[in-house]
Amino acid sequence: MSSYTPISQKRYSPDLDDLSPVFISEGKAAPNWLFLTAAVILTSVPVFFQAPLVRSFPWLSLLMTLGWLGLGLRLRSHPKTHQWGDLLLGFTWTWLAGTLYWGWLRWEPHWHLPVEAIGLPFAYIGLSKQWGKVGKWFYMGSLLGTCVTDLYFYLVKLIPYWRQLMQVEPDLVQPIFQAALSQMQTSWGTTCALGLAIFLVIAGALPLLSRQPHWWVFGGSVLSTILVDGLFWFAATFA
Repeated sequence: MSSYTPISQKRYSPDLDDLSPVFISEGKAAPNWLFLTAAVILTSVPVFFQAPLVRSFPWLSLLMTLGWLGLGLRLRSHPKTHQWGDLLLGFTWTWLAGTLYWGWLRWEPHWHLPVEAIGLPFAYIGLSKQWGKVGKWFYMGSLLGTCVTDLYFYLVKLIPYWRQLMQVEPDLVQPIFQAALSQMQTSWGTTCALGLAIFLVIAGALPLLSRQPHWWVFGGSVLSTILVDGLFWFAATFA
């Protein structure tokens, strides 16, 4: 006699990323556009909230990392919120990296990418074992966007202005912004910006052809790079 167990009675395993049976038994799965929206929010909004926070209260920002971690683990332990918790865990890595760099190392641009990549080994291990793809692909998308932004700074030779901005008082940044903008508005700066923007659009849009939520959060985090960089450019131009 077979020992068939109904799906709704199977034991839930948070390590399994294919959660369609769980969502069928517990309720309708969240549409992918919600994951895209969440990825955009988690990539763009904290940039403008965390940046001023870590300059004045870096230890508070570091403490908040534990809060994001705890909330992510709690959400991930329940079937209905598993993928949202997973997404929040991926966000926790980006928050931790941002806290460490902008709180204590922002004066040295060359340390930016190594610090932002702090979660890369864990993301690689998780993805190789098919664990937590939503959160890890969110982190990978955020890291890719950071790499492209930093590449632009290197190509257009903006690193000296980066260092100066981190060392002067807020009321003295305008001349530095203007000098950096002059560098960006050259033919080379414009060409690099256009080429990298096209790359980000393609890298962010192609994953949206998939039906898997982890590709949508990856695409959302990549596309958000254009939004964040555009807002910084606007702020620098009209500051």
